[in-house]
Amino acid sequence: MTVKEYCAAPFWTRLRYRLYRNPLVLFIPGPLIMFLLINRFAKKGAGRPQRRSVLITNIAVFVMFAVAVWTLGLSDTVRIGLPIIFFAAAIGVWLFYIQHQFEGVRWFRHNEWTVMKSSLYGCSYYKLPNVLHWFTGNIGLHHIHHTRTAIPNYNLQQCFNETPPFQEINVLTIRRSLKSLWLNLWDEDQQKLVSFRSIRQ
Repeated sequence: MTVKEYCAAPFWTRLRYRLYRNPLVLFIPGPLIMFLLINRFAKKGAGRPQRRSVLITNIAVFVMFAVAVWTLGLSDTVRIGLPIIFFAAAIGVWLFYIQHQFEGVRWFRHNEWTVMKSSLYGCSYYKLPNVLHWFTGNIGLHHIHHTRTAIPNYNLQQCFNETPPFQEINVLTIRRSLKSLWLNLWDEDQQKLVSFRSIRQ
């Protein structure tokens, strides 16, 4: 929400938004709700290919779960599978969150939006240790992925090294990215993300 939208919203809408943006909600039950419930249904207005994709994914998930229960039993499947699903989902939500919501990001209304502006100013370069770049398929080079989605993940680093404009955008380290947890609202006047506390002041 923008600062103006938040300030103009009814009490219950503001409370709901504050709960949703709380890190304890966003990164603990949030990822499980997203991956185990919300993503199991096609979005309203989705076309036939999207609905078919969700259905095929759900069938595959059900088959994997059934085979795991058949071979390990329900208790062991849940005890082993749930922590894996939770950590994978939480890391996925964190990576997506941090690459679009960070100190220095720029957001644009539809009439000002372009692919290049969105990629260079609305996405981060999440500079991770090399081993984490490998494990995450170079998703830290998110700004390049948004510029040209057809570039395979194994060529993103080369593209970054050979294209100076890609090197001049917001660089996030793990330490710097943690500050983003408290940036909750878009201030259109200042053109930056701000915290709930800052608007009270």
